Amino acid sequence: MPDAPFPPGLRRLIAPNPSPMTAEGTNTWLLGQRQVAVIDPGPDDPAHVAAILGALGPGAEISHILVTHAHADHSGAVPRLKAATGAEVLAFGQATEGRAPAMAALAAREGLAGGEGIDAAFAPDRRLAPGARVESDEWRLTALHTPGHLSSHMCFVLEDAAAVFTGDTVMGWSSTLISPPDGSVSEYLASIDLLMDRSEDLYLPGHGAAVPQGRALAASQKAHRLGRAAEIVAGLEKGPATLAALTAGIYADLPERLHRAAMRNVLAHLIDLSLQGRVALPDGPLDRGSFRLS
Repeated sequence: MPDAPFPPGLRRLIAPNPSPMTAEGTNTWLLGQRQVAVIDPGPDDPAHVAAILGALGPGAEISHILVTHAHADHSGAVPRLKAATGAEVLAFGQATEGRAPAMAALAAREGLAGGEGIDAAFAPDRRLAPGARVESDEWRLTALHTPGHLSSHMCFVLEDAAAVFTGDTVMGWSSTLISPPDGSVSEYLASIDLLMDRSEDLYLPGHGAAVPQGRALAASQKAHRLGRAAEIVAGLEKGPATLAALTAGIYADLPERLHRAAMRNVLAHLIDLSLQGRVALPDGPLDRGSFRLS
């Protein structure tokens, strides 16, 4: 997908961390010419931090470091960049901040696993509440709490540009990973609805190309999730099944390197269906026991 044009004063650096889960790499956004906000500094890579600093023009300074969420491919570079600039770090909170009570209760379940890519050491200098505004003489951002991919995930609305930095909530190349207890399908769908209910249509994601019709993409990704839940229910209508068996049936053509991520998404849906009272969780380990319709 080709990039949509960027708003004035916005640049992007792509971190050198390509993978099946990150596309070409993490998008680091530089907003402003004199007082520069860095949105998602990327992984802990000295060369990438040097590239961020090298992208500053004469007389420019990094005034703010904003983090959509504390996965290491987005927040890992924060300590190096803060040490080099002294800029304030802003985010919703630490990685597991905002975890839903139901997910907190599940966190101790045997076989749940999770925690992929968590940057457990991350802590912002300032926590942002939903609706908080961050601004300079050149730009204004409004924070939205958008849990689902991670409980502490935020998107940032770029005021006066009809654009949103969407992090990993809506990406320009793939649907996002939802891995419990840090991820939640119901919260993800609510976050998608929050974005679709707004007027902004240019999405600036954490991975992949800028999306010129962001709300349409968000709608298609919501439909994809609802369809996936229906597939899981259809699979269980044939009888009880393990997580591995359900995943193999639904993702029969998926490359092996993506099987684990697919299994995490299926588990997230199963947990969401259980919270709706539609699926019964196994009595034993979640990764080996059988799920059934309630």
